[in-house]
Amino acid sequence: MSLLSFISYLSLEKNYSAHTVKAYQKDIEEFITFCKTQYELVSIDEVDYSLIRSWIVSLVNSPISNRSVNRKIASLKAYYKFLQRIEKITSNPLSKHKALKTSKKIEVPFSEIEMEEVLQQIPFEEGFDGIRDKLIIELLYTTGIRRAELINLKINDIDLSGNTIKVLGKRNKERIVPLLLSTKDLCIGYLEERKNLEIVVDETYVFLSKSGIKVYETLVYRIINKYLSRVSSKVKTSPHILRHTFATHLLNKGADLNSVKELLGHSSLASTQVYTHNSIAELKKVHLAAHPRSKK
Repeated sequence: MSLLSFISYLSLEKNYSAHTVKAYQKDIEEFITFCKTQYELVSIDEVDYSLIRSWIVSLVNSPISNRSVNRKIASLKAYYKFLQRIEKITSNPLSKHKALKTSKKIEVPFSEIEMEEVLQQIPFEEGFDGIRDKLIIELLYTTGIRRAELINLKINDIDLSGNTIKVLGKRNKERIVPLLLSTKDLCIGYLEERKNLEIVVDETYVFLSKSGIKVYETLVYRIINKYLSRVSSKVKTSPHILRHTFATHLLNKGADLNSVKELLGHSSLASTQVYTHNSIAELKKVHLAAHPRSKK
């Protein structure tokens, strides 16, 4: 019962996405299974840190990374914090736990040349799928929206006369993002092609599959990977890398960090600053090439 209450709390009060809530639930259920199989415990509401530490040790000895272990621990810590809040427990057994050390994760964005190639040179499929796929890539790259935001974009969220889209971000926070004229033109072409679908099930949503249902996460990932892998040798070609690319290219061209923060829908500058390492590298090149002292 406590777990169900926690899941409802994450969905209704914290406004977490369905994907995030599912991840929390999965992590906690894995710990419950561990308690039952290793210690024959039915409830995890009153376990102590020594038992949790045994679970952590088992995770560390498994093939998953320290980053993934930290995420699972964070899920459990949030659950115990919730139990403390509703006075089911008096103290959080993970309150003094320190996260495992992890290597700094640096995601390499696509280059401007790679993005130009994928959007201007390589051929997309004929018909509905090709037009949709190209718009998905263009929209992710030119607006920086998240995959979930793209999937949940609705017809009424597109303002073609004002060249903007209304995006519903994390925790139901809305923001207005401008559209480039090239993206607007693709939107118009796609929406016209969309009218030719024989069946439309999820009619309020912009991006649909051929069967008329709203596109899903794995489909968007496959689309990005399919086309970007043709122009890039990068191991990771995910929708998030396009968001990373959007931010990096704007910063490289001199965009203000606060403006990029607003476009990305970040609540703090700290979240946006993870995208600046590539911009700093670009600034170093400019500095080296332009400063009078660099030749001495």
